[in-house]
Amino acid sequence: MPKNKNNIPVNSMTDGFSQGISVDRIRIKNADFITAQQYEEARSSHRDDGHTFHIVEKGALHIEIDFQKHEIEAPSVVYMHPSQVHRILDFKEITVCSLAIKNENLNPDYLKFLEEIAPAKPLKLTKETYLIFSDIFSLCLNFSVQKNHKLHFPLLKDSCNTLVAFLTLQFLNQSKPDVNLSRFEIVTKGFKQLLEREFHTLKRPYEYAGKLNISTAYLNECIKNTTGFSVTKNIHDRVILEAKRLLHHTGKSVKEIAFELGYEDYPYFSRTFTKATGMSALSFRNKNHD
Repeated sequence: MPKNKNNIPVNSMTDGFSQGISVDRIRIKNADFITAQQYEEARSSHRDDGHTFHIVEKGALHIEIDFQKHEIEAPSVVYMHPSQVHRILDFKEITVCSLAIKNENLNPDYLKFLEEIAPAKPLKLTKETYLIFSDIFSLCLNFSVQKNHKLHFPLLKDSCNTLVAFLTLQFLNQSKPDVNLSRFEIVTKGFKQLLEREFHTLKRPYEYAGKLNISTAYLNECIKNTTGFSVTKNIHDRVILEAKRLLHHTGKSVKEIAFELGYEDYPYFSRTFTKATGMSALSFRNKNHD
């Protein structure tokens, strides 16, 4: 797929889906793609229009999420935040259950937890959790096709939120409960959530410390204790990830990308990128060109 000059490609939900919710079970094999072009299009990098859960029921696949490669074997669940760029690298014959849901259809509490777990690594499901998932997903799938009765959308929305809650819980169970977090970990959690929202505009540690109502020195102590790196490096790493996405998946110039990411000083952005990656932005683009 040719690079989009202005934006990273986004897979949008079509009008055929119910007001921002998509539920589907698909079986895919390589032979389904008649031409090489169809196969390559299926493997192209993109973002999704909503929060997406892909549960691999049968088979295996190799995927890339924000430049990190993962081998997925059934039964597993892959969650992708709308900001994440991903693509299929290879697969065998697979059966996948998929749920995509936009923010406006999510229970606000579940949305808050999804923001907390992102980015989440693919998760292997136990036999017990897979069976529970299968029951809930069947309910969602049945409601998705019953479009002629008055309660179609409320039933679909509520059942899909139940599925989101159940799958989110599986990811949360892998992490440390909030009640057991140290003060340093609580501050780091707040910082990372703020960073995800503000990295385009806030570039200095004192700006984040001010938003969190703590001193810059204490913020740096917390972040170094929990991540091993300074606040500045965490900020730069998040900005560099977005720069890599734009360099790899769009045709924007380095100067355009620098400006989009909040850097009016283009040479400073270039130096920051080179220091973080060991290569210039243009070298990164050329090395990773599809």
